[in-house]
Amino acid sequence: MSIIKLTLKEQPTVPLEAEVISPDTLATLSHQEICARPIYHGKRPCRVDDFFDVEGERSETLHLTGNLHKVRWIGRAMSRGSIQVSGNVGMHLGAQMTGGSIAVSGDASDWVGAEMQGGTIQVNGNAGGQIGGGYRGSLSGMNQGTIVIGGTAGLEVGLRMRRGTIVIGGLVRDFAGLQMKGGTIVMLGGAEIRTGAWMRRGTIISLKPIQMMPTFHYTSHYNPTFMNVYARHLATFGVELPCDSRQGSYARYSGDVSVPGSGEILVWNPSQSA
Repeated sequence: MSIIKLTLKEQPTVPLEAEVISPDTLATLSHQEICARPIYHGKRPCRVDDFFDVEGERSETLHLTGNLHKVRWIGRAMSRGSIQVSGNVGMHLGAQMTGGSIAVSGDASDWVGAEMQGGTIQVNGNAGGQIGGGYRGSLSGMNQGTIVIGGTAGLEVGLRMRRGTIVIGGLVRDFAGLQMKGGTIVMLGGAEIRTGAWMRRGTIISLKPIQMMPTFHYTSHYNPTFMNVYARHLATFGVELPCDSRQGSYARYSGDVSVPGSGEILVWNPSQSA
């Protein structure tokens, strides 16, 4: 199978704007054309081969290698193909993507999957803030797709998201689900404070105890049937979501009533015998 390999050969001193690194842009190009595609080192225009060793051509499969923590906009608006990153990656990974898949072996920065409309992003390490969120001034965040972060996450995860699924394996910082309008956030490692602030709709699931805001009201303990659907879907990403009543149940909280909102936060309570 044909593949395009990009290996970082020089660490940029300022952020490198590289939205051309996408299957949509590179899939039909020859090796020479890929090398000549424009990227920006700050405000200075450069070529792809000024910073990357390039192998391959005409492929929807991209493999990036190196510490790319200063390389931004990888996979922006991609609709097909796949990107695999061996290393860390910078801001705006997979922003506004509509399809395809991105996998990162290391850490990612802020705005992973911002305003995405489809596809999947999987980051094995930690990530920054505003995962799946809407940009400042935008009315909505991600609308479809799945984002899975293996480690911790920063502020405002799922900011104004409408649909889709975000899974965080480690601790999530403040304001998870801020102004959430739909979709699902799964927090395997719990969260800090102000979870679900001003949320109108959607579901936040925490497998660890979290501090609830006073604007969320306890309603019941139960095991929702839709959790079985989530569990099957997330199992394909290696994520285990408990849904067996013999293992425990979920405490349901409704809110944020200050908006007013009809969202819900489900907090897992394992049974004593589990």
